[in-house]
Amino acid sequence: MLEVKNLTVGIKADKIKNVLYNVSLSVAPGEVHAIMGPNGSGKTSLLYSIMGHPRYVILNGKIFLDGEDITFLPPEEKSLRGLFISFQHPVEVEGVRLSTLLIAAKNKRAGESDLLKISDVRMIRDMRQLAARIGLKAEFLRRDVNVGFSGGERKRSELFQALYLKPKYMLLDEPDTGLDVDGVKVIAESISSAVSEGVGVLLVTHYARILNYVRPDRVSVIVNGRIVETGGPELAQLIDREGYSKYGVVEVDGSG
Repeated sequence: MLEVKNLTVGIKADKIKNVLYNVSLSVAPGEVHAIMGPNGSGKTSLLYSIMGHPRYVILNGKIFLDGEDITFLPPEEKSLRGLFISFQHPVEVEGVRLSTLLIAAKNKRAGESDLLKISDVRMIRDMRQLAARIGLKAEFLRRDVNVGFSGGERKRSELFQALYLKPKYMLLDEPDTGLDVDGVKVIAESISSAVSEGVGVLLVTHYARILNYVRPDRVSVIVNGRIVETGGPELAQLIDREGYSKYGVVEVDGSG
């Protein structure tokens, strides 16, 4: 189980500015826990803090992965232990092919000294089959990570990476951004497939659109860095109908 207990976090600026306050939540294997909230509420900060982004300073609280305290482990160690994070706005990585990245990550997890070693020819075959399943052309495997990718292609690429690496827990930051309805369905089906195989998912979203296809076990609402309500799937539908006004939030537009 992935557990966050009483997490208070600041972000490095001219001085430490608090962005999360006493956040507690958990995600079990094979469970989807959706995090919803208005723009700037702390949703992305929560994922970054769990993963160990160096800009975020944990001031109080603990993070446990299957009983191990991973609060202050660096991101690469958290990744090796089974965490995977996707970004709201994935960055370009020039000079690194997508296939090379995945081969290196797979070999690192397997303890191989040669990270670029292709020990099994089925690795490339499996990549191509998985890419096709989520609507990513095979040619993207030969391209530099996210370079020249559209917003939707970047989202498909990140989920492709997650599914290929088979983490224990996926931290997904608005995985439906930039996708049309058909794309959302494909991404949702892939997430649901991973969940059925025992992967725990912490899914951040502003709207309930993707939750119409990926049924969450729990929904938590975060406002101003604090979790203000937790419930079942019906909570997401309520927010979809009424927005965040019940929490004292008035949104100017529907962006973000």
